[in-house]
Formats: sequence, structure tokens, C-alpha cells
Amino acid sequence: MPKLFVSDHPLVSDKLARLRDKNTKPEDFRRLMAEVAMLIGCEVLKGVRTRKTTVRTPLQTAPALVLDQPLTFVAVLRAGLGMTPGLLELAPKASIGHIGLYRDEKTLEPVQYYVRLPKKLAEHFVVLCDPMLATGGSASESIRILKAHGAKGIALLTLLSSRRGVARIHKDHPDVPVYTAVVDSVLNAKGYIVPGLGDAGDRLFNT
Repeated sequence: MPKLFVSDHPLVSDKLARLRDKNTKPEDFRRLMAEVAMLIGCEVLKGVRTRKTTVRTPLQTAPALVLDQPLTFVAVLRAGLGMTPGLLELAPKASIGHIGLYRDEKTLEPVQYYVRLPKKLAEHFVVLCDPMLATGGSASESIRILKAHGAKGIALLTLLSSRRGVARIHKDHPDVPVYTAVVDSVLNAKGYIVPGLGDAGDRLFNT
């Protein structure tokens, strides 16, 4: 499938197993979510623009590559908040944006209630953080919102995805790559990923 990266890192697999475990405590769930986001985030951020320069070592000058593009991490509220701490470990100077959506229980389509994003997004490499890519509705709407605010370089970072959700993103936004820890094949009647890991927001915030 085009523009889909599924991590095969053993640390991601191990942490995902503990995220799925219903007995994992909220404090451990928070830490694991941030750690998985950081590990997969290393792959996502390969897409950032760089430039050549030189640095002076204690001995002489050396050729180097440095980042040449501002970064923005955008959390889809509320569960996406659990992913940004891990990404900030990689890039502490990044800007943070928030998109608030809730899912209509009858139509399963997203309803917007909050958007706060940095200015001049066209210049930024934007990582959209949405831990569960189920029907794909919320992620697709979030990408549409980002594009409406000028974003051009966007990558979607998730923990778990469904085949249906990935297909929705590829259909609606073929330019946006999807990075995830695993793709589960089934959605239940309520639009939840099966076997999944339950409601990521409830488990993250112990609600």
C-alpha cells in the first residue's frame, strides 16, 4: 500500500503489546504511548528538510547536516496529547498545535470544536498525532484543517490503524504518509479497532 510505514522495530512491538494489555496502569500507558511515538517519530522525521554546513570539532572542521525547516506537532484532542511528549524529546524546539474533534455516535463522522495552530504552517514540517486511526474520519478532517491553514508537508503518526482508516487517508489525502505501529483488520459496529487497545483517551487519562 503506498505511503504506509508500519514499524518493525522490536521495541515498538514490545511496547505495543503492553499498550494493548488491559492490565497496564494509566501511568504506564502514558509512558508507553510517548515512547512509541518517539520511536516511530524517528522514522517520520526523516522527511524533514536539511541543509549542509560545517562544524568545528576540537580538532578541525567537519561536514554536517542540520535541520532547515521548522517542526510542528499537532495533537488531535484528546488522546493525541499523549504522543507529543515523546516527539518533544526528539525536537524540543518544535511548535505544538491542537485540533479538537469529537465523533458523532450516530454517523461516526467528526465534529470540530477547537483549532489552535502556529502561523505560517506552509513553512513547517507538520506531524499530526492521532493514536487510533479507526474509520479515518477524524484524521482526514484534521488533515483538511491543516491544509486549510496552509500546511503542505504533513505526516500522520498513529499507534494503531485499521485497513479502512488507512484506505480513507490514502483516498482523501494521497500526499500524506501514514506511520503506525500496526494495522488491525477489523472495526466493530461502533467503529472501534479490534483487537485494538480500547479507548486510548480513557486509558491515557484514567477516565
